[in-house]
Amino acid sequence: MTAAEFVVVLVTTATADEAADMARALVEERLAACANVIGPIRSLFRWEGKVDDATEHLLLVKARAADFALLEGRVRALHSYEVPEVIALPIGAGSAPYLAWLANATERGSRD
Repeated sequence: MTAAEFVVVLVTTATADEAADMARALVEERLAACANVIGPIRSLFRWEGKVDDATEHLLLVKARAADFALLEGRVRALHSYEVPEVIALPIGAGSAPYLAWLANATERGSRD
């Protein structure tokens, strides 16, 4: 597999627990090879006509580009936000052993 077949998906959540629960579900379901929980972070954004300033946690989710629609649907089902951030960034390059691990970890039907 090539690096172009994978993405890093950004997802912000309201709490560390929500981020960890979502990360665990995505990895257990093989929609993600891994997800890093970063935070707390400070987010400033426009919502419902005003600028909000909130503490959030950021997930960096490593996944197959072909699985983005499934991953997005799962995030939306698990998320507490009305409009969650779910943004995929392409991976331009990566080490061959890591990409092989990523492919294996996201292969549904695998037993390991």
